[in-house]
Amino acid sequence: MKKFLKYLLILVIILFIIGLIFLFRPIASKPVKSASDEKVLDVVLIGGGIMSATLGTYLNELEPNWNIRMYERLDAVAEESSKGLNNAGTGHSGFMEMNYTPEKDGKIDIKKAIDTASQFEVSKEFWSYQVKNGVLGQPKSFINPVPHIAFVWGDSVPYMKKRHEAMTQNPMFEGMKYSENPEEIKQWAPLVMQGRDASQKVAATRMDVGSDVNYGSITSQLINNLTKQAQFKLETSTEVTGISRNDDNTWTVSVKNLKTNTTSHVKSKFVFIGAGGAAIRLLQMTGLEETKQYAGFPIGGIFLMTDNPKVTAMHTAKVYGKPELGAPPMSVPHIDTRYIDGKKYALFGPFATYSNKFLKHGSQFDLMDSTNKNNVIPMATIGLENLDLVKYLISQVAMTKEDQFNELKKYYPEAKIEDWTLNQGGQRVQIIKKVPGKDATLQFGTEIFASKDGSVTALLGASPGASTSPYIMLSLMEKAFPEQVKGKWNGKLHEIVRSYGQDLSANPALLDQVRTYTSSTLGLNYTPTRHAANDSTAVVPAVANAK
Repeated sequence: MKKFLKYLLILVIILFIIGLIFLFRPIASKPVKSASDEKVLDVVLIGGGIMSATLGTYLNELEPNWNIRMYERLDAVAEESSKGLNNAGTGHSGFMEMNYTPEKDGKIDIKKAIDTASQFEVSKEFWSYQVKNGVLGQPKSFINPVPHIAFVWGDSVPYMKKRHEAMTQNPMFEGMKYSENPEEIKQWAPLVMQGRDASQKVAATRMDVGSDVNYGSITSQLINNLTKQAQFKLETSTEVTGISRNDDNTWTVSVKNLKTNTTSHVKSKFVFIGAGGAAIRLLQMTGLEETKQYAGFPIGGIFLMTDNPKVTAMHTAKVYGKPELGAPPMSVPHIDTRYIDGKKYALFGPFATYSNKFLKHGSQFDLMDSTNKNNVIPMATIGLENLDLVKYLISQVAMTKEDQFNELKKYYPEAKIEDWTLNQGGQRVQIIKKVPGKDATLQFGTEIFASKDGSVTALLGASPGASTSPYIMLSLMEKAFPEQVKGKWNGKLHEIVRSYGQDLSANPALLDQVRTYTSSTLGLNYTPTRHAANDSTAVVPAVANAK
């Protein structure tokens, strides 16, 4: 026995030493020697998703002579989280997402809903401009009118009524309908109400200006347009293996072609990391002090999906319920209409899944590769401080298809299990971040990273993500290129985003003008409000009327 304990102790010591060596390993890329006369690119975009596509489109329109290079590790763009069925396709506007409107001390806090609604208006303005200029094709190829409905039952009905009363005080939610009448709600969402217990109290709100968005289609169309520009080059099947700073403050980005196994590098003045969950590990390669505060926690999602015409014909809506205790925002239950490449689907979920991968097409070593001496303690701390989330994830992973189907029946009482198949969505990586006064905090939204000099930027986190990508990339440019945004780019930005720099939630007449314009251009359902087009509160820059 003593001999066994001796060997066990030796093994533990060896493993401890190996662990320390692993945690203290170098994580920053080694400098790359390059010729002094080597060509320097203006921009490198890492990742072929909607964020890189949107930023690349902005920069191409603002600086058409800039040399831009995009790298994507898969064989085609828009194959990760941006892909049509790798996400729920919600045009997040705060209309139905009840996790955006928590009740605090008896009052409904609608700030996040207002912010999200305002940001999605920027998205619609950006996409409308691209449609008008032939960059995006027919709107139905990427966006379709689908009402947004928030739905509750039982003890949650009083909350829904208070939520509606609070939200309709703000212009962003003018026109929101409220009902506790089962027959009226049945007209809004027949699939949700048919077969439901008649004695069950229900309540719902509805916004007709809601939408379903195919972010994969937007991404592909934007990048397809970029590839037609002489100064832009896309390289697929190419993985970024290093990012290092040069003496002249440019960056060397090292890459490997995954088909030929050849390696190369480029120098660039500016680097954007739009690689989804992989962004954290890529940021660590830079060696920047600011990146040491980050770690990531991967959460996947799986949906029940059907394309049975008898089912999809009964449901043209996105219906969101209330999240369960401990559920992350991306796991709010909802039953959605989806339009992908002209075909109609219904999706329900998501159900959380766990994988060490940071990307759907990633590696099970992703989590381990991103762990180091700077973030191991914050990661452990978050695990201990969020036991509700841990329990929730365990319960979700343990669910059988029958369990998942029983959850579906709460939103579709007459569902038949043979109509539904499982569809694995994209992988999301939630941000673990060191903050002053705390070891760490777990963040569920999106966050823009920008180095002190603005030469390296990245997007981290998850929802609302893709739906507000034009707003997010506009905010990123304000951090990375503050002088250009305020100066030479300002007029063009107001042309692309007519409401740029203004608070739509405080300007109902301008909001009405913007929604009328974008809904007409994108084919969405919107009835102009009572605010006159020439209302004096509608302050629109003169340049906004261009194009």
